[in-house]
Amino acid sequence: MIIIVMGVSGSGKSRVGQALAQRLEWQFRDADDFHTQVAKEKMKQAIPLNDQDRQPWLEVMRSAIDRWIMAGKNTVLACSALKSSYRQVLQIQDSQVQFIYLQGSFELIYKRLKHRQNHFMKESLLQSQFETLEEPTPAEAIHIDASQSPEVIVQEVINQLNLE
Repeated sequence: MIIIVMGVSGSGKSRVGQALAQRLEWQFRDADDFHTQVAKEKMKQAIPLNDQDRQPWLEVMRSAIDRWIMAGKNTVLACSALKSSYRQVLQIQDSQVQFIYLQGSFELIYKRLKHRQNHFMKESLLQSQFETLEEPTPAEAIHIDASQSPEVIVQEVINQLNLE
């Protein structure tokens, strides 16, 4: 199974994803690691990525998801997956890929980003993330309140997916 923890930058994807993977003893991967250096440089310069910038990133992640599924490697992937079209690229097999949407207000996420250090994604890009975001329907993803602690979110994911 592949669990994709999604949401805007600062919603807690990496932190929750790492905690979930550790709890389940699964592999954890962060979508940031799949970005090209050019894309990372754009974000460092507070230039929002467009669909053309994101296409190679999505394709590389889709290939990785294919490999993980074929190898039977349970994985938690932290990935913004902001648009429905992006999620469609990553949704390879309905029964094998599950999206978890960390939903939070602009104010909550902005506050978190202001306190985050050593990350290429700057808080000035948050507005563009919210403008790009196409919230998934409840049929597409499990919606979880991002204001909760990572521990509470992890337990909620485990409960909703019946993983323990």
